[in-house]
This record gives sequence, C-alpha cells and structure tokens, in this order.
Amino acid sequence: MQTKIKDWKINYEVLGEGNPVILLHGWLATLETMRPLANNLSQNFKVYLVDVVGFGKSDIPEHPLKTDDFGDFLEGFIKNLQIKNPILIGHSNGGRTIINAVGRGIVSPKKIVLIDSAGIKPKRSLSYYFKVAFFKTGKIILNILPNTKKIKKFKEKLRNKVGSSDYKASSPVLKETMKIILSEDLSHLLPKIQVPTLLIWGSLDTATPISDGRKMEKLIPDCGLVEYKGSSHFSYLENLANCNAVLNEFLKNDK
Repeated sequence: MQTKIKDWKINYEVLGEGNPVILLHGWLATLETMRPLANNLSQNFKVYLVDVVGFGKSDIPEHPLKTDDFGDFLEGFIKNLQIKNPILIGHSNGGRTIINAVGRGIVSPKKIVLIDSAGIKPKRSLSYYFKVAFFKTGKIILNILPNTKKIKKFKEKLRNKVGSSDYKASSPVLKETMKIILSEDLSHLLPKIQVPTLLIWGSLDTATPISDGRKMEKLIPDCGLVEYKGSSHFSYLENLANCNAVLNEFLKNDK
C-alpha cells in the first residue's frame, strides 16, 4: 500500500486488527526488519509497518532532512491514515523520529517503545557512525533476520549493497541527512514525553550506547528500561522471543 506525505510516496503494510501500533525501523533498514515484532503484535493489534522516507520502497527525498522532517513525516502518516492514539515502537532512528514528534507535541500516542534508540548526540566521530550505518548495520541484519520468503529478498538486496565500494556514495542526500541528524540532540524533548514509555537496549550497543538508554530513562517521566546483557544495536532481534514477551506484557491492557 502507498500514501503520499508532502511529495513523497510512502510504502506501508497493515497486519491484524485492533488498537493501532506503528513500527518504525532504523537507519539503512526497511519495514522488513520490524516484521518479526509485527508478526507477534498483529495477533492482538492493528499493526502498521512503514518504510520510512528515504528507505525501502518509499521515496528518497530530493533534499537532506532534519529530525523535524522525520517527525513531520510521522505526523503526516498518522493524519493520512486517520490513526488515533497509536502505540509507537521505533528502533534506532525510528526511535529518534518518535521522540521528536511526541516531544514537539505534534503526535499523541497511547504508549511508546524505544529500542536502542537514537536521539542523544553521539560522542564518537561522524565517520564512525557512517561505518556503523552503512556496513556493520547491514551485516548484523543479514545475520539476525529469519529466512522467510520476504526477508530473503530483502537480505539479497542488502547483501548487494553491503561491502560495495560505491554504496556510501550512492545516496548523497541520505549521507547529508545523517550528518544533520547526528548533530542534533533531542535530550530537551525527553521530559516532554508524558505517556508510558518502555526502553529496550543491548548492553553492548556501540551505535547508541546503553548510557543513552539510561539517560532517557532518567529524563522521561514514566519510563522503564529493559537491558539485554551481551546484545548489540539489534537487541530486539537477538532476543526476539523474550522481546515479544516483554512487549506483550507492556501492552497487555491495550489489546
């Protein structure tokens, strides 16, 4: 399915019935990386899987985006599909997008789940995060995602990109976008999140370290942190069965 936000054609899927849940993937990824969570949640909820602008089957923007643009994207998606008080779940940059939209007050969710979320200004160099985003992230996805038919196709596309000498130069708009959003710190928005919030984090995450999760836990008023010892930036995929159980418990009264 498609919807149009600003001048962008946005690809999405809907699974299940019930109260709405929106899943937002991280940088470089597509909606397929969130499907393992959607398959569980769609048993009790109406789940929206979205290819964030710039990724998957959604349009790549003509100009670099700021974090506000991603927040506006989420607001537009919710308005276009007339979704009321959704539960928002975001991984990495998907989490950053949720923090922006909710902290600015342009989206009103029922609950939030942030998984290895971006949003705290990184202390490492930009070059390090480019390496993580374009290479390490891709390889992690290839190794962790299950081999369903749809995900096999996604893996094959990603495999053709990961390690390619010209991949980093193939999306200059996204490279510039990444420079912009990594320079933005959303810490000031965290206290403005006034809904129950669950944080899920890998203790060995090097892209968005566990210290970011602990800072978010302190700044968000109604918040709890689940830490997976020995897990990385894709802690939810590395601990899928347990993560699904945690989500089921957190959302048990929202079915």
